[in-house]
Amino acid sequence: MSNQTFGQRLKEARSDKKITQIELAQQLKVDKSTIAKYETDRIEPSISMLIAIAKFFNVSTDYLLGLSDD
Repeated sequence: MSNQTFGQRLKEARSDKKITQIELAQQLKVDKSTIAKYETDRIEPSISMLIAIAKFFNVSTDYLLGLSDD
């Protein structure tokens, strides 16, 4: 299992989908600075936001949290 943080996994998922922080923020209805803070592990998302992010990227919450590698 990888030791990547939530922020690292979020940034990787966003990069893989080739979207900007601004585009992701618009999709999730949050400010761009919120996405930047998630990606640098300065803040953590709420459970409902974590679920929204997982659905958007079609990954599990366990993957985003670093509890699984798929």
